[in-house]
Amino acid sequence: MARNNSSNTLVVPQASNALDQLKYEVAQELGIAIPQDGYMGNVATRDTGAIGGNITRRLVQIAEQQLAGQAGQAK
Repeated sequence: MARNNSSNTLVVPQASNALDQLKYEVAQELGIAIPQDGYMGNVATRDTGAIGGNITRRLVQIAEQQLAGQAGQAK
């Protein structure tokens, strides 16, 4: 895996592996090949944006489902 030099810090550090896995799943679904070394510098900006946008969409969907489940249990 490529080293992440981002200044963003995860609230749950263990989530890093899950986010990486999600990145590869989304890229595969979109038909975008991520280099095995994890370096994304040679991937088109449009492709990385599509990956990030789909990851965000999926995370929001998961959160909405969890909130809906909690609301259903509170009744």
